[in-house]
Amino acid sequence: YNDKSSCLIQQENSTILNIYVPITRASKFTKQLLLDLRHEVDGNTIIVGDFNTPLTALDRSSRQKVNKEAMDLNYTLEQMDVTDIFRTFHPTTTEYTFHSTVHGTFSKIDHMISHKTSLNKFKKTEIISSTLSDHSGIKLEINFKRNLQSHANTWKLNNLLLKEQVQNLLWFKSEIKMEILKFFKRSEEHTSELQSHLNL
Repeated sequence: YNDKSSCLIQQENSTILNIYVPITRASKFTKQLLLDLRHEVDGNTIIVGDFNTPLTALDRSSRQKVNKEAMDLNYTLEQMDVTDIFRTFHPTTTEYTFHSTVHGTFSKIDHMISHKTSLNKFKKTEIISSTLSDHSGIKLEINFKRNLQSHANTWKLNNLLLKEQVQNLLWFKSEIKMEILKFFKRSEEHTSELQSHLNL
């Protein structure tokens, strides 16, 4: 269901994750896939492919509202601090990547997803129509002239990592407390031992 490729773009390592999502329960599948991949997604990762899911109402020619599963998927994207690159550059544009001849509708179900902190790497993106496929391509231009040094130390915590640790928080706090108590106990023992030697 996915293919991982690494490449060097203008002296920077970049990882491109190419995914194809089956049409059945596509939003739920994509959400789980992203959760599985969350440890591999950083500022140098671009996730591309056929998600089989419109992410916003603008992504459908019918303007049908986004369903609950798609809303859950968008929430996961938000928690991972990743975003649809095309929609970021074109927040009100109605362009599509897929035409359903059966339903007579157009939709944007192909996406490029990237970490929000790396959006400054990109110059522009556009949808490229194709006569050989029922899907159009998405072109992304990398901004090679950006100031690498000014963003070299940019880092943002993945919120999902915090959520995973919530259940372990009490254990973690108790472990710290135990270590502190052990430290003070050892310190007291050492002080008592030192006192006894001095009293000799």
